[in-house]
Amino acid sequence: MQNSLKVRTVSFSGVDGAGKTTQIDNLCAFLRENGIRYRVFRFWDDIARLTNVREGTGHRVFKGEKGIGSPERPINRRDKNVRGFPMTCIRMFLYLADALSTRKVFHRAMRGDVEFVIFDRYTYDELANMNLPNPVVRAYVRFIMALVPRPDISFLLDADPDAARARKPEYPVDFIRINRQAYFDLNRLVGGLTVVEPMAIDEAKRQVVGRVAALLNATPVSGASQNLKFTSQSGTDPVIS
Repeated sequence: MQNSLKVRTVSFSGVDGAGKTTQIDNLCAFLRENGIRYRVFRFWDDIARLTNVREGTGHRVFKGEKGIGSPERPINRRDKNVRGFPMTCIRMFLYLADALSTRKVFHRAMRGDVEFVIFDRYTYDELANMNLPNPVVRAYVRFIMALVPRPDISFLLDADPDAARARKPEYPVDFIRINRQAYFDLNRLVGGLTVVEPMAIDEAKRQVVGRVAALLNATPVSGASQNLKFTSQSGTDPVIS
């Protein structure tokens, strides 16, 4: 049965170690407290195509390590930090497949039985791996962003590269710096990102949840009061870049 309610959507992007998982967990808790039905889509698990091939290639061809890094167990991944013309061509093919998958998943979610959808990473996170100064790549990026639907809010969680590397040691800090700058370059190219500057976890939570509360208060959803428990406070609005 098609959902006749307005489904709101939010995505979270940023370098590895920026705190996306923490802020998504905080937002999920807020939605549960207010009786709002939601679903979380993990980009790699629910949207990306050929994931087994991609991870296996990074391990076999580029000699990268598998898994998720932690302060107790650092790893050295070799995938999105591998650059060069051949990889750009491969990424163009894969990211197009992912964009079509994103479009399909997004529209299916709009017809589901939830009122709120959260995307843990989005198309922005892939395009930030591209060589954006190249004019051909820039044209490709605009084409991809014309294919995928835009969430109501697309958060970019900014982070100090050294701090991000300490929290999630998977890539060299020099790459994290390059990757961080790429998100800002991407935002200047296609727009749409709501930047949450580096700050304490609780302050970032106030910005994220406050922005979502304002979105939901503007569009009431079934089973939830229009006056939600969390309201944004003066001086805590996110930076829009």
